[in-house]
Amino acid sequence: MSEIYKALQERILVLDGAMGTMLQAYKFTEEDFRGERFKEYPSPLQGNNDLLSITQPEAIKTIHAKYFEAGADIIETNTFSGTTIAMADYQMEDLVYELNYQSAKIAKEVANQFTAKEPHKPRFVAGSIGPTNRTASMSPDVNDPGFRAVTFDELRIAYKQQVEALLDGGADILLVETVFDTLNAKAALFAIEEVKAARNIEVPIMLSGTITDASGRTLSGQTAEAFLISVSHIPLLSVGFNCALGANLLQPHLEAIANKTDFAISAHPNAGLPNAFGEYDETPEEMGEQIEEYLKKDLINIIGGCCGTSPEHIRVISNLASKYKPRKV
Repeated sequence: MSEIYKALQERILVLDGAMGTMLQAYKFTEEDFRGERFKEYPSPLQGNNDLLSITQPEAIKTIHAKYFEAGADIIETNTFSGTTIAMADYQMEDLVYELNYQSAKIAKEVANQFTAKEPHKPRFVAGSIGPTNRTASMSPDVNDPGFRAVTFDELRIAYKQQVEALLDGGADILLVETVFDTLNAKAALFAIEEVKAARNIEVPIMLSGTITDASGRTLSGQTAEAFLISVSHIPLLSVGFNCALGANLLQPHLEAIANKTDFAISAHPNAGLPNAFGEYDETPEEMGEQIEEYLKKDLINIIGGCCGTSPEHIRVISNLASKYKPRKV
């Protein structure tokens, strides 16, 4: 654990890019998602990317390795939807522990290989904890503002199961990411604290919110600064933002928090905004130019990519990051 803190003092750490973008290139069919084991499964499984850690582990390993080769220090596990709440869409709630455990195990194997090759640059695995597809602080029903599709306790229990499996599988860090509702994030952070206390361990926690539009707020209505304040009671490794916006649009929100916290600051923006087909057009060079502004302004300790980013994007970002000093924590 102290290794990651040490690395943060020495350099800007590079996080990997998109998993989904890379998996789309494989054009996996329903049969590929099912593999032998889930051949007769009653519900459709195509699109359940987390399941590929079990049915197509070689593809996942290859993607992790490509990001490490591109210069990443930290890769994220393939577990963005790894809770019973999100897996209910596929009737796979019972598989949650195994999905998270296998994803962390695969990522850790690849990380260990790269660390062994380059001991001066240790590689880390961040257990990816997504926001689920429900929100605890808003009603999904416009006619019933008091209604909630999920409770804090349901989220806490679901996250706790995910956290335990990620740690058992070998995750070095826990990354609560793409936070659109701070109450969901607090349930995840609460669950992590419970697991830490029960196991008597310390785990570095990265927390990354998402600013959903030009208003500069999260979906549950917080500004960047309010988001920071409402989670600062937890001892975090880093706090920052990912997804939703491209690098240039994310910059003012990073500026809003960079000089107001002693935590490290992280960012993994999208490769610009999606086009009419939902695809991302920003080239590695275009994205790199925008990210260099973060580096010049001394805003960042951890930098990576979200939707639409590839190993090529991460290579450009990694080369840029190596030329700058990390923001002083």
